[in-house]
Amino acid sequence: MVPLYVLMGLLVSGSDVGRDAFDVARWALRRVRGGLGVATVAANALFASVTGSSIASAAVFTRVATPEMLRFGYTPRFAVGVVAGTSVLGMLIPPSLLLIVYAFIAEESVGHLFLAAIVPGLILAAAMAAAIVLMATFWPAHVGGHALQDKDSENVRSAALKLAPIVALIVIVLGGIYGGVFTPTESAAAGALGALAIALARRKLTWASLWATMIETGYVTVSILFLLLGARIFGQMLAMSNLPQQMSALVAGAELGLYGFVAAFIILAVALGTILDSVSIMVITLPFAVPVVKALGGDLLWFGIVSTVAVEIGLLTPPFGIACYVVKSTLDDPRITLNQIFAGAVPFVVVMTLVLALLVAAPGLSLVFK
Repeated sequence: MVPLYVLMGLLVSGSDVGRDAFDVARWALRRVRGGLGVATVAANALFASVTGSSIASAAVFTRVATPEMLRFGYTPRFAVGVVAGTSVLGMLIPPSLLLIVYAFIAEESVGHLFLAAIVPGLILAAAMAAAIVLMATFWPAHVGGHALQDKDSENVRSAALKLAPIVALIVIVLGGIYGGVFTPTESAAAGALGALAIALARRKLTWASLWATMIETGYVTVSILFLLLGARIFGQMLAMSNLPQQMSALVAGAELGLYGFVAAFIILAVALGTILDSVSIMVITLPFAVPVVKALGGDLLWFGIVSTVAVEIGLLTPPFGIACYVVKSTLDDPRITLNQIFAGAVPFVVVMTLVLALLVAAPGLSLVFK
């Protein structure tokens, strides 16, 4: 399953699907304050629904959205901050590689986790869009930009044609799972085939680029699978040592309760996010945390969404903040420093924290389709 989703994401990344989604969103939101920023959120949400990777989103929209925002007068700090901040949608909106990792470690259904992530993903995207509009209204010096844009180059017909490939992939991948047509693994295979067809139809694929895509798929997949193998061995050792049960008893004795434990887990995950990547954090923490949450009566689907958002905050926090480093390396502009990217991402860290608090306080938002 993992290799197929990775392959689909890489093929889509090289097919200009992200650029088309941004062009349509820019046209549709051209009269909204901070419209290019909101367009980046909308395009990222669409792109996330067929890639499952925050890193791919950060790389694509650094090339697509950042130059456009700078061209229309948005401040460099805001332009790069929006791209870095909204890239985290790629790991929450299904299909998400991080949710697949969680499903493997917690022994939960991938399909059920994808369903659980729909509403939280939409809430996070809407909150980011609202934050951009508010910043453009009440903090214009930070956002910059102006209302003048190019003469409309889009219309309803051209917009529909540009969105058709990504909508088709969403229907195949997510519609196939939710409609009971495919298992998650079969859906990944169908999505990879669809992404290959799109790349070939757009003439974006050569033998050299296909070989490079296959090699990169192998690198990404092997690293993830080795981490999952380590997680399984780690989990078995913990089970034999009886340590999770002892931790459950310790938490019960401390009278933290479910929400107290989840709050402590979130603090730990965010702290680890400053020095480790997302998958490593899950591999290290979940074998301890999942049995405790289960013993305290928590829903593991809900905890999967909460832990994913908490871990994703680490993509934007220094010094490791890998999404910010991806933006910097992709942009390759000496005028924009890494500090500017981290500073521009701060408002989105605040938004994610508020949404995370909402998801913890209202578990039903993650269980709408259960």
